[in-house]
Amino acid sequence: MFPPSEIRRPSPPAMSESAPLPDGVSRLIEPVERDIGAFSVRRVLPSAGQREIGPFVFFDQMGPAQLEPGVGLDVRPHPHIGLATLTWLFDGEIVHRDSLGSEQPIRPGAINWMTAGRGIVHSERSPFPREGRRPVFGLQVWIALPEEDAETAPAFEHIEAGRVPSVERDGVRIRLIAGRAFDLQASLRTYSETLYAELTLEPGASVTLPDVAAERAVYVVEPGLSLSGKAIAPATMAVLSPGATPVLSAQARARAVLIGGRPLAGRRRLWWNLVAYSDERMERAKTDWREGRFPKVPGDDEFIPLPES
Repeated sequence: MFPPSEIRRPSPPAMSESAPLPDGVSRLIEPVERDIGAFSVRRVLPSAGQREIGPFVFFDQMGPAQLEPGVGLDVRPHPHIGLATLTWLFDGEIVHRDSLGSEQPIRPGAINWMTAGRGIVHSERSPFPREGRRPVFGLQVWIALPEEDAETAPAFEHIEAGRVPSVERDGVRIRLIAGRAFDLQASLRTYSETLYAELTLEPGASVTLPDVAAERAVYVVEPGLSLSGKAIAPATMAVLSPGATPVLSAQARARAVLIGGRPLAGRRRLWWNLVAYSDERMERAKTDWREGRFPKVPGDDEFIPLPES
């Protein structure tokens, strides 16, 4: 996403193995950080030895950063197949446009869910006017579609912040973006078992991470959190052991996200912005983009050539 050329050949994040892992954790994934000019991006999926968590095949954090006057995020129109994207902001605003004709400002706490299916094109840009310093801080994930749904019709759904199920208890605020957990049921329809929750903890608060998915991981967004009594650095993903229910605790006000789900059957190819279940389908998507057969984004017709490799 930030930008498509950065997606081409992601360097694998290192696995943190120098210290004992917290109880209930099978692996810590440290991010690869990239400066894309206006701000930095941290990537933890895909990584060496951990390509996916459930259906999640890609996980990026943008910022936190302040955009200077006149500077903006400009991810030009680019294609997707075989996946759904989910954008979740903590601060700032991004305007989503796609080849279905959608034009939607994304703001903190709202769900932006785009199903690529057999093919969609979208752009992501900072709004105009670009006056004053403006924040940018959030996450984007890619969720692979099951093979039987990979060629579904493209679609777009936006759920405003007030419609996202949430609960506050004992200094912990939980917002459930996808799936079922913490006695909440998300309204977002996904194509496979998917878990995605934002956890905001006040100082001294703690929460037990439930065993509600075959694969789970917790991603620490801000400093001040520990897992099973061991501090976890921000922008680190802790892969949870099957069946484990470790406790996430806060020494300062901080956020994390819990993701997971059932692994998808089949072997997926991930190249540039494309997910496919066969080499033939991947090559056909490349050709379609090269020869201009993907649909256009109304009002945003810049073109990004295919990567060279």
